[in-house]
Amino acid sequence: MKKLTTALLAAGFVLSASACAAPQLTTAQTCDRIRTVVSNPTNSVGKTGMTRLANQIRPIEAVSSDELRPALQAILEYTDESAKETPDEAKLTELKTGYEQAGSTYSRFCGGQ
Repeated sequence: MKKLTTALLAAGFVLSASACAAPQLTTAQTCDRIRTVVSNPTNSVGKTGMTRLANQIRPIEAVSSDELRPALQAILEYTDESAKETPDEAKLTELKTGYEQAGSTYSRFCGGQ
Protein backbone atom coordinates (compact mmCIF):
# COMPACT_ATOMS: atom_id res chain seq x y z
CA MET A 1 0.00 0.00 0.00
CA LYS A 2 2.88 2.38 0.77
CA LYS A 3 4.42 1.79 -2.65
CA LEU A 4 1.13 2.54 -4.40
CA THR A 5 0.68 5.75 -2.43
CA THR A 6 4.27 6.78 -3.15
CA ALA A 7 3.82 6.03 -6.85
CA LEU A 8 0.59 8.04 -7.01
CA LEU A 9 2.17 10.99 -5.21
CA ALA A 10 5.18 10.88 -7.51
CA ALA A 11 2.93 10.78 -10.58
CA GLY A 12 0.98 13.77 -9.24
CA PHE A 13 4.18 15.75 -8.69
CA VAL A 14 5.42 14.94 -12.18
CA LEU A 15 2.13 16.07 -13.73
CA SER A 16 2.14 19.26 -11.67
CA ALA A 17 5.70 20.04 -12.65
CA SER A 18 5.04 19.44 -16.34
CA ALA A 19 2.03 21.76 -16.26
CA CYS A 20 4.21 24.52 -14.82
CA ALA A 21 7.00 23.89 -17.33
CA ALA A 22 5.14 25.35 -20.31
CA PRO A 23 6.10 29.04 -20.40
CA GLN A 24 3.54 31.64 -21.35
CA LEU A 25 4.34 33.43 -24.59
CA THR A 26 4.53 37.18 -24.89
CA THR A 27 2.05 38.90 -27.16
CA ALA A 28 4.76 39.35 -29.82
CA GLN A 29 5.69 35.65 -29.68
CA THR A 30 2.03 34.66 -29.87
CA CYS A 31 1.57 36.94 -32.90
CA ASP A 32 4.60 35.38 -34.63
CA ARG A 33 3.23 31.88 -34.14
CA ILE A 34 -0.26 32.80 -35.27
CA ARG A 35 1.14 34.61 -38.31
CA THR A 36 2.96 31.45 -39.33
CA VAL A 37 -0.24 29.40 -39.11
CA VAL A 38 -2.53 31.84 -40.92
CA SER A 39 0.00 32.48 -43.69
CA ASN A 40 -0.54 28.92 -44.96
CA PRO A 41 -3.29 29.22 -47.62
CA THR A 42 -4.39 25.59 -47.21
CA ASN A 43 -5.53 26.37 -43.64
CA SER A 44 -8.57 28.25 -44.90
CA VAL A 45 -9.91 25.90 -47.57
CA GLY A 46 -12.97 23.83 -46.61
CA LYS A 47 -13.49 21.55 -43.64
CA THR A 48 -10.02 20.07 -43.93
CA GLY A 49 -8.48 23.53 -43.82
CA MET A 50 -10.54 24.49 -40.77
CA THR A 51 -9.48 21.30 -39.01
CA ARG A 52 -5.85 21.94 -39.89
CA LEU A 53 -6.14 25.55 -38.68
CA ALA A 54 -7.67 24.48 -35.35
CA ASN A 55 -5.06 21.78 -34.82
CA GLN A 56 -2.25 24.26 -35.40
CA ILE A 57 -3.76 26.97 -33.20
CA ARG A 58 -4.63 24.67 -30.28
CA PRO A 59 -1.04 24.34 -28.92
CA ILE A 60 -0.49 28.10 -29.38
CA GLU A 61 -3.67 28.90 -27.45
CA ALA A 62 -2.45 26.78 -24.52
CA VAL A 63 0.58 29.04 -23.97
CA SER A 64 -0.61 32.27 -25.59
CA SER A 65 -0.46 35.71 -24.05
CA ASP A 66 -3.38 36.82 -21.90
CA GLU A 67 -4.33 39.45 -24.49
CA LEU A 68 -4.74 36.95 -27.32
CA ARG A 69 -6.02 33.85 -25.48
CA PRO A 70 -9.74 34.83 -25.65
CA ALA A 71 -9.41 35.52 -29.38
CA LEU A 72 -7.77 32.15 -29.99
CA GLN A 73 -10.46 30.41 -27.95
CA ALA A 74 -13.15 32.07 -30.09
CA ILE A 75 -11.34 30.97 -33.26
CA LEU A 76 -11.09 27.40 -31.97
CA GLU A 77 -14.79 27.28 -31.06
CA TYR A 78 -15.74 28.50 -34.53
CA THR A 79 -13.35 26.22 -36.41
CA ASP A 80 -14.35 23.19 -34.32
CA GLU A 81 -18.02 23.77 -35.12
CA SER A 82 -17.28 24.50 -38.80
CA ALA A 83 -15.28 21.32 -39.20
CA LYS A 84 -18.07 19.06 -37.96
CA GLU A 85 -19.71 16.71 -40.44
CA THR A 86 -23.00 18.55 -39.93
CA PRO A 87 -22.37 21.87 -38.19
CA ASP A 88 -25.19 23.45 -36.20
CA GLU A 89 -25.97 26.52 -38.33
CA ALA A 90 -27.53 28.46 -35.43
CA LYS A 91 -24.48 27.84 -33.25
CA LEU A 92 -22.18 28.68 -36.15
CA THR A 93 -23.97 31.99 -36.66
CA GLU A 94 -23.64 32.73 -32.94
CA LEU A 95 -19.93 31.83 -32.92
CA LYS A 96 -19.23 33.87 -36.05
CA THR A 97 -19.45 37.14 -34.08
CA GLY A 98 -16.72 35.96 -31.71
CA TYR A 99 -14.67 34.74 -34.65
CA GLU A 100 -14.90 38.14 -36.34
CA GLN A 101 -14.03 39.93 -33.09
CA ALA A 102 -11.03 37.60 -32.76
CA GLY A 103 -9.85 38.83 -36.15
CA SER A 104 -10.13 42.43 -34.93
CA THR A 105 -8.22 41.55 -31.75
CA TYR A 106 -5.52 39.84 -33.80
CA SER A 107 -5.23 42.92 -36.04
CA ARG A 108 -5.03 45.24 -33.05
CA PHE A 109 -2.24 43.31 -31.32
CA CYS A 110 -0.44 41.80 -34.30
CA GLY A 111 -1.23 44.06 -37.25
CA GLY A 112 1.70 46.44 -36.88
CA GLN A 113 4.36 43.81 -36.23
